Amino acid sequence: MNQLKNNKAFIIEYFNALSGQEKTRDKLEPYVADHRLIDYVMFIDSVFPKYEVYVEELLAEDDKVIVRVRFRGMHKGVIMGFPPTNKWVEYPFVVRYQIKDNKIVHSWVIADNLVLAEAVGMKGVPPKTKI
Repeated sequence: MNQLKNNKAFIIEYFNALSGQEKTRDKLEPYVADHRLIDYVMFIDSVFPKYEVYVEELLAEDDKVIVRVRFRGMHKGVIMGFPPTNKWVEYPFVVRYQIKDNKIVHSWVIADNLVLAEAVGMKGVPPKTKI
């Protein structure tokens, strides 16, 4: 039971250390062993510099922590083919982290990319492409 509490505290510490800060490899590596996650976080930070994340719900079981998060950042880079709008973007997502030896070793994100696409300028659902 104590490990569940420690894993939750670790994820909160990870979010607090990075939210609103530039995400660099040096800042991520103390928390993350999954290099795909490091690359993804750094990419998102290049699009939404110093983005913030707010924990809305946190659940833990075994070596996993599931977090419902609210993301907020200013759109300053190209994403999904959309050029920067300099608009604030806010959207929810869920991420599951697997923790081993006080490091994130795997993550799995569920995000509504349509909400994100609309926030950066896409209007409505794109038309079907004929094949």
